[in-house]
Amino acid sequence: MKKVFRRTSVLLAAAFLSTAAVQAQKSPQDMDRFIDALMKKMTVEEKIGQLNLPVSGEIVTGQAKNSDVAKKVEQGLVGGLLNLKGVEKIRDVQKLAIEHSRLGIPLLFGMDVIHGYETIFPIPLGLSCTWDMPAIEKSARIAATEASADGIMWTFSPMVDISRDPRWGRVSEGNGEDPFLGGAIARAMVLGFQGTDVNEQLKRNDEIMACVKHFALYGASEAGRDYNTVDMSHNRMFNEYMYPYEAAVKAGVGSVMASFNEVDGVPATANRWLMTDVLRKQWGFNGFVVTDFTGIAEMVEHGIGDLQTVSARALNAGVDLDMVSEGFSGTLKKSLEEGKVSMETLDTACRRILEAKYKLGLFDDPYKYCDLKRPARDIFTKEHRDVARKISAESFVLLKNEPAGTGQNPVLPLAKKGTVAVVGPLANTRSNMPGTWSVAARLKDYPSVYEGLQEMMAGKVNITYAKGSNLISDAAYEERATMFGRSLNRDNRTDKELLDEALKIAANADVIVAALGESSEMTGESSSRTNLDLPDVQRTLLEALLKTGKPVVLTLFTGRPLTLNWEQENVPAILNVWFGGSEAAYAIGDVLFGDVNPSGKLTMTFPKNVGQIPIYYAHKNTGRPLPAGKWFEKFRSNYLDVDNDPLYPFGYGLSYTTFQYSDITLSAPIMGQDGSVTAKVTITNTGKRDGAEVVQLYIRDLVGSITRPVKELKGFEKIFLKAGESKTVSFKITPDLLHFYDYDLNYVAEPGDFDLMVGGNSQVVKTARLTLK
Repeated sequence: MKKVFRRTSVLLAAAFLSTAAVQAQKSPQDMDRFIDALMKKMTVEEKIGQLNLPVSGEIVTGQAKNSDVAKKVEQGLVGGLLNLKGVEKIRDVQKLAIEHSRLGIPLLFGMDVIHGYETIFPIPLGLSCTWDMPAIEKSARIAATEASADGIMWTFSPMVDISRDPRWGRVSEGNGEDPFLGGAIARAMVLGFQGTDVNEQLKRNDEIMACVKHFALYGASEAGRDYNTVDMSHNRMFNEYMYPYEAAVKAGVGSVMASFNEVDGVPATANRWLMTDVLRKQWGFNGFVVTDFTGIAEMVEHGIGDLQTVSARALNAGVDLDMVSEGFSGTLKKSLEEGKVSMETLDTACRRILEAKYKLGLFDDPYKYCDLKRPARDIFTKEHRDVARKISAESFVLLKNEPAGTGQNPVLPLAKKGTVAVVGPLANTRSNMPGTWSVAARLKDYPSVYEGLQEMMAGKVNITYAKGSNLISDAAYEERATMFGRSLNRDNRTDKELLDEALKIAANADVIVAALGESSEMTGESSSRTNLDLPDVQRTLLEALLKTGKPVVLTLFTGRPLTLNWEQENVPAILNVWFGGSEAAYAIGDVLFGDVNPSGKLTMTFPKNVGQIPIYYAHKNTGRPLPAGKWFEKFRSNYLDVDNDPLYPFGYGLSYTTFQYSDITLSAPIMGQDGSVTAKVTITNTGKRDGAEVVQLYIRDLVGSITRPVKELKGFEKIFLKAGESKTVSFKITPDLLHFYDYDLNYVAEPGDFDLMVGGNSQVVKTARLTLK
């Protein structure tokens, strides 16, 4: 599938200088000869060992030989290790593999480097809201630099699962609801991790192998419940869900992770159609496939066989590496003897793992990623943190900004004077700032909102603090929502005592910054929710703060869209800061006090009501659509109790300035199958502040051989305009942008009329008509 990736024109000021070592150039034929020779020396057990990826266990530097996993390494029964942190530990274990195993085959070392290593960037959903591809690529480049400096050579990122259900906790790890944007981000992340030149990737010691996940359809689980069943037509798969995975493959991604869910009644981990027919034969993927954590063993619970059966099915489907289950290492030899798998299939999987190690340069230098001098030089540097702070601020989405009273200016930005009260259970918690899946984070080293604002505003603004409430009234629920060292240190005072303290602090403030929302672990894996309202005691706190009459800014922490009807109606200013990473506190200060003009745009629709879910902009019409401007009409597709519209649409986000769009002009109204048309629109900054705007192009196929969405994102560009400045943005429309998969899964661009729409979000657009001959 061909698409256009439109690069943003907003470039990061910080240039990244690398002193990375580069491996020697070698041809594919050199690799084939080397691996042929090596595999001739390998026993069946050693070949199966290359397909085994256990967790590292308790390995202490200098004591690697004493661990259970070390014995397997020495016997050649391990292909790589998972989640071992620290270059000295990794060097010790690699030394075991090189010097103590029979053939000295180096190990892979992988870790979840999802949105940064020790310098943490916004959670992926927040990162996607920058719509800034160079910034996203830069975040992956820095993550690769830091992880590789600590011995890591392989990351389980990017996660590109499309999801239209915010009940699913892992929306925080994805890029939202749109496949076109998701594909652009997939490409940017892979290039950031592996290197920008697809033909020269992984040569340097600061480039690491990416792993696109979760293949496939993991984000479409029923009821928004993690690991749940997925069932959809192939037509919907290819038109709405598969493109980001394919984009990562086209960008050269070195590995693919199988998803937990079933597809067409067969778990993805044993689905040959997915892993071989689509991934390898249709898309040309030539890397290796790894299971998710215990993915093979979990197929027993799915009900398709015992461990030996499901292990054989996974290998025969095209899975190469078994993460943690030890189904391959425990059963494949028996399956070979019984003819349930072939030696050719085993050899193919083994070769793919060895090829990955060869491409990483580990056979030339097993210690390529074990330079003990690099951590101090390359991890959590000021340069990296400065970039993270800038990107963090760029991810924030201003949802509302109105005056707190009649005759006043909008609440934001705040004046750098007086007293600002920072109130809420998320106002003074360092460990929650990085967000979920920040595995290598230094949880105690990142300032909280209160601490960051105090530091930034010293001598200018008096910053005060009160917790105001616990996260949730239910203590057991709060414990489930604050795992992995992310505790909010539940306060044992009564709700009234906490609230009274907050109101006392607020009474002496000029402005209240309410740091409310979800804790970092209320989203992420196995963190699904059925109620997406602000938690109970936090709503009570917010209501009381508003009753003081002081201006209130809801500084919203969340890893998913929430239902914020009451907040939208009653709170004058709402700034969604997601979880912005290690530098989030400073970035929040930058935006609150006006040093940075917010420019984030939503990449996932915010519903008014959980009952609207799934709700997404690229929906299809029914035969009985609700007429525009109406809430309810009998015998139309609508609800009795709420209208069909979202609270905040896809692509939405306010600024401290305003932008005006001209009508669209086309270079021609008609386009041939081999032609192109240029669509132009002029955007003017009509406000008093400089700012950035994401110009979004949507296209609707008005008549198709199958039903088509009411609009689809097909281009975007982020531009910066000074106050009063205008700029003309051009989009090149080609037939590639009009293609889709028809009923028979042919990739076609059908002649007919198309509406081109350009605007600052998916709902407010200018429209022009184009005809494809």
